[in-house]
Amino acid sequence: MELYLDSANLQEIEEGFKLGFLNGLTTTPTFMQREGISDVDGTIVTLASKVPVLQIEALGNTAEEIVSEADRLLSLGLDPKRTVFKIPVSLEGVHACYLLRQKGCLVNVHLVYTLQQAYMAMHAGATYVCPLVGRLQDQGQDALALVEQCVEAVNYYGYDTKIMFSSVRHVEHVRNAINIGVHTITVPLKVLRSLTENHFTSVGIEQFVKDTRLMTMRVKDVMRAVNPVVTDDLPLTEAVVKMTEFGFGAVTVLDSAGQLKGVFTDGDLRRMLPEYGRDLLSKKLSDLEFKTPVSIEAGALLNNAAALFSRTHVDTLLVLNEGRPVGMLDIQDIR
Repeated sequence: MELYLDSANLQEIEEGFKLGFLNGLTTTPTFMQREGISDVDGTIVTLASKVPVLQIEALGNTAEEIVSEADRLLSLGLDPKRTVFKIPVSLEGVHACYLLRQKGCLVNVHLVYTLQQAYMAMHAGATYVCPLVGRLQDQGQDALALVEQCVEAVNYYGYDTKIMFSSVRHVEHVRNAINIGVHTITVPLKVLRSLTENHFTSVGIEQFVKDTRLMTMRVKDVMRAVNPVVTDDLPLTEAVVKMTEFGFGAVTVLDSAGQLKGVFTDGDLRRMLPEYGRDLLSKKLSDLEFKTPVSIEAGALLNNAAALFSRTHVDTLLVLNEGRPVGMLDIQDIR
């Protein structure tokens, strides 16, 4: 099934065709003017050079006027093999379709609302026949049945015509088009953007990325470039200030010889307040007793860090490199 972008907005068109796999663009000069484009002919020529196939309207009151407008557009430099002229269905329209097809031009007979209209367009040699599904459904018509009948007619009678599913309003229309077996669909960018979205896929991708990261990256790859080290002669109040400056809720404490004593956290401060009261604020870190900190080597996989966080229920790990403290790993750093 061919996939066309339906838009008259230049920014949308540029975004859509960056995908690289769209088969073409359907657009309308009237809508271009609404977008503030004054040089419509110049814009058509520019677009024709950027998209694989351009479907553009050729309008007129008679078949001759429609053919003349198509000739005028071709005279701008459009490639007849990559340009499809959109013609509203009418007796003059299908006559113009026949005349243009005799000249080797490609034609899309659109604004089709009945099987009879579609039949006339097919028999006149239309390259595309384009029922407007959304508009038909707005009027309470069974648009999907019409499109299905058009596809069956092409397949049964062997017309060299592609049925184009147009006036797409939502992603369900795309599913309808696939189920019916249309040959072409033209989709607005807002619908195109959402065609690959799915909640379960998103959850699966997030979990896959997270698991892959945990199994391939190491602690040193994600730890912050901050090593919150202080010496034990530091007053407790200064240690609290250093926690804020370092951006961790903890500091690594070394003795005067540079040996590791432990880790002091804001949680330790809260736990000690009931025991020492205001006297706590007059103490130095050297006055405190430290437990062996929960630590991990910088070269360890994040998966090991995640398991250690889960097992010990701490929020911060001391990171060591051959026994020397080089930083800290916060639990948020691996999420």
